[in-house]
Amino acid sequence: MLRPLTWRDIPVLAALEPELFAADAWSEASWWSELAQRPRRSYVVAEQDGAVAGYAGIDRAGEIADVMTIAVAPTAQGQGWGRRLMDHLVSDARDSGADYLMLEVRADNAPAQHLYDSTGFMTLTTRRKYYQPGDVDAHIMRLDLKDVS
Repeated sequence: MLRPLTWRDIPVLAALEPELFAADAWSEASWWSELAQRPRRSYVVAEQDGAVAGYAGIDRAGEIADVMTIAVAPTAQGQGWGRRLMDHLVSDARDSGADYLMLEVRADNAPAQHLYDSTGFMTLTTRRKYYQPGDVDAHIMRLDLKDVS
């Protein structure tokens, strides 16, 4: 089940973030800031058996929407939650009137890249040594929503 993210989810998401994103993890303060940017920013939580299975969100800014985050809890990985969350983001972006959906992904995150490639995202450019620490490149990807059925 997907549902809108609420303030009650923030402690759970903030606890999952370091496990999923290490140095790039969002804090509780970051989540509060994201919720304050509604309705331009939209976040959903995936629930399975009463627990958070994943979450995702976008920034809807006219013709270009941006994936802000997409994550699947370690206990729920490999069960299709990433695809369901991405399908929701694509629909949300299209429904908001966006022509394109953009994202950035770590060059060392093969599972995420596979999801994005299979959704139809194309790599536009690479930002060298974008993620710190570690000097990890970021691939900037775009999905043309006019080409997605």
